[in-house]
Amino acid sequence: MGAVERHQATPPRQDWSFAGAFGRYDREQLRRGLKVYRQVCVSCHSIRLLAFRNLGEKGGPELSQGEVEALAATYKITDGPNDAGAMFERPGRPSDRFPPPFPNEQAARAAFNGAYPPDMSVLAKARGYARGFPLFLLDALPGVSYQEHGVDYIVALLGGYADAPNGVTLPPGQFYNIYVPARRIAMPPPLSDGQVSYDDGAPATAAQYAKDIAAFLMWSAEPHLDERKQIGLRVVLFLIVFAGLVYFTKRKIWANVEH
Repeated sequence: MGAVERHQATPPRQDWSFAGAFGRYDREQLRRGLKVYRQVCVSCHSIRLLAFRNLGEKGGPELSQGEVEALAATYKITDGPNDAGAMFERPGRPSDRFPPPFPNEQAARAAFNGAYPPDMSVLAKARGYARGFPLFLLDALPGVSYQEHGVDYIVALLGGYADAPNGVTLPPGQFYNIYVPARRIAMPPPLSDGQVSYDDGAPATAAQYAKDIAAFLMWSAEPHLDERKQIGLRVVLFLIVFAGLVYFTKRKIWANVEH
């Protein structure tokens, strides 16, 4: 069996609405990403830190209260015990979190030949890649570093499947992907053109699905990004004004003092 290469290709940099100091989430893109998650990813991957009510918060998909309640009700939530000491299922409520597709890790591994589909709650912040010189030096500096490594990596991985080159034999249940460090992955290609229909006119292509689910996972990992940036800009403006006041106050106090 041929050895699998361990060189990881560098994901191409994507354009994101939420990149940079003035970036904001695109609500329509987050809604599309939610749709991709529910129709494609939910059968394998959990997103256990996300509650249904989070989908209605400002800065996210901003679903209405009715939409949140209707969405939650489509899920069955294990609850209990009841008065008889037994667990039972009930329709989901906005306060519930998205239920996992498997009851435990062992069941998930049994379904995927030992591979464990990772939880996607903070996947966009947990994944990434090292940029080469000199960009990696900038990434060590607060305020100027590139923060979208994770979403770039997710988009690249979803589109990085290819036929294994000559001399490389993959184990059963493994697929060749140029953006995975070991060049092999247990997840089969999950996206294909026309798989999910959009209502807003966005292209129904695998490339668009990849960007939308990556953006949704970025929001899941950092849901208050818009608010954090707004606060940061206010603080910067305050410091600029404060520095100016301090400077002119100093000039006024010391103007008549001989040096």
